[in-house]
Amino acid sequence: MAVDLVALTGDLAAESAELYEVMSLLAEPDWARETPAAGWTVRDQAAHLAYFDDAAVLSATDPRRFRTEADTLIAVRGDFGERVAQRFRDQPGLEAFAWFQRARRQYVDVFSGLDAATPLPWYGPGMSAASSVTARLMETWAHGQDVVDTFGLVRRPTARLRHVAHLGVRTFGWSFRVHDRPVPDVPVRVELTGPDGEAWTWGPGDATDRVTGSAEDFCLVVTQRRHRDDTRLTATGAVASEWLDLAQAYAGPPGAGRAPMGEPR
Repeated sequence: MAVDLVALTGDLAAESAELYEVMSLLAEPDWARETPAAGWTVRDQAAHLAYFDDAAVLSATDPRRFRTEADTLIAVRGDFGERVAQRFRDQPGLEAFAWFQRARRQYVDVFSGLDAATPLPWYGPGMSAASSVTARLMETWAHGQDVVDTFGLVRRPTARLRHVAHLGVRTFGWSFRVHDRPVPDVPVRVELTGPDGEAWTWGPGDATDRVTGSAEDFCLVVTQRRHRDDTRLTATGAVASEWLDLAQAYAGPPGAGRAPMGEPR
């Protein structure tokens, strides 16, 4: 199926605008608040999104320079996302917010003009331009979840979650590889209920292993913003269950995930 990159970047812009609404209400002390992501403040979340937007634009406009800078960042052992956050921790929150908005505008401008299939280098495996936009949308939604959780806010789920869920399904193999486990050859059927009650499905209909539940719960688990026990997701079969324990829809080293908070929402 052909990907409409203009529509996809439009969804990214809409997801960004929703996060801007929350961030625009914050006073400077709010940016120093700790988020549910251990060791990360609200400012760190904004700087992280801005930095990797700039990196993605560089991957599209100067891939050779991007590769050099990415290799330098990856060469140092440890979580490079955490190192990026540390680099900008002296930056005022409002400056980080302005940087994020500026970087996101440039990203949307550049990527809306690309062919969806354009190959781009990234940290780890390369990706297409369409996959890059989907990944930026996923990151925006996931880090936005950390921000709204910090202030006890609740977001209304939207149909844009389909992009996040799709990436969560596509990273099935990656979730095992990044944890140094063999990728199972057992197919998994994913059946989710979207925000408007529509059915979203992936995988063969006759698969024995299955994951079922709401799209929002699935997205929270694959982005490691909730422990599976704090959702109403159901896993049938050993492979499906193991996947939910490992699921990681983002690049980088294996994430530690979130500890259970209590009863499912």
